[in-house]
Amino acid sequence: MLSYTVYSEAGGVGKTSLTANIACAHARAGLDVLVIPLDPQDGNLSRLFDVDDDRSDSAADSLVRHLVDNPGGDFDDLIRTAEGIDIIPEHNTLSDLSDHLAREKSRAEDFGDAYNIYAQLRRVLVENDVPDRYDVLICDPPATESDHLYNAIYATRNLLIPFEPSAKGEASVEGLEELATNFADELNIEVGVLGAVPIEFKGTRDQNEIVEDVPFEVPEVIGDRTSMMEGCWRHQCSAFEFVRTHRSRRRDYEVETLAKFDRIARSLETQGGIVAPSPPEPGALDDPEEVTV
Repeated sequence: MLSYTVYSEAGGVGKTSLTANIACAHARAGLDVLVIPLDPQDGNLSRLFDVDDDRSDSAADSLVRHLVDNPGGDFDDLIRTAEGIDIIPEHNTLSDLSDHLAREKSRAEDFGDAYNIYAQLRRVLVENDVPDRYDVLICDPPATESDHLYNAIYATRNLLIPFEPSAKGEASVEGLEELATNFADELNIEVGVLGAVPIEFKGTRDQNEIVEDVPFEVPEVIGDRTSMMEGCWRHQCSAFEFVRTHRSRRRDYEVETLAKFDRIARSLETQGGIVAPSPPEPGALDDPEEVTV
C-alpha cells in the first residue's frame, strides 16, 4: 500500500484541495483509495466532499472512539464514499483527541503497560486490514504540530509537502524536514518525503529559484487556480468534477492543472511501487455538461 501524509506547517496553501484532487487522480486510475482527514476545524476535506453529516452528532461513532479502543460500531461503518474515494469523515471529537489519548496512556501506565500515543491510528488500520484492502492511504492532518499529525506520520511513514513558493514557504519546507527527522529519530521509524508541490506559482524569478532549491522531488508545479478551487468548495467536489460538470466551457489552463494532479499521482505511485491498473490520459475528462455558471 502506498501511504502518505499531506502536510504543510503553513496554513492556507491549499493542502486539503491538493489531497482531495490527488486522491481523485489515484481513484481515476483504478486504485482503491482511503482518505483519513484529521482536521478538527471546519472547512476540511469532509466538508469539501459533503460527507460530514454526522460531524456534530455526539451519539455517532467516530474514528476517535476507535483510536481509544472504545468503538461505537464496526470500522467499515465509518467509511463514506465520494467520487470513487473512501473517506472516514472528521468528527467534532477530533478537537479533544489529545486529551483522550493522554487519558488512555495514563490508564495503561497505571497497569504497568506501555502505550504509544502516536501509534493508535496505525493500530486501528492494521486491525481492520486496511493495508490489504486499499492500494493508497492518504492522511490530511491540521496545519499544526499535534497528536493528529504525529499519528498520521506514524501510520503512513511518508510525507507530501505542498508549499507556497516564497521565503516563508521555503522556511516551512526546511522546518518540516527537521520535524520529520526528529520524529523519526524519537520513535525509531523511517520517514520519507515523496515530494514537494509548489502551489500558486506565478513564475517569478524568485519563485523559480526557490523551486530549484527545494531538496525534494518536485513532480509538478501548480499555478494560481483560485477560481477553480473556490468553485470546488462551493459545489463540494473535486476539481475534476467541477471542470466536468460545473463549467460551461473548457478552460485549457484548468484542464492542464487536472493533468498535473494525474501526473503527481503517477509519480507517487511509482515511488510506492504501485502500478495503476487503468491510468487515464492526464487530464482526460468526459465532455462537460452544458450548464450555466
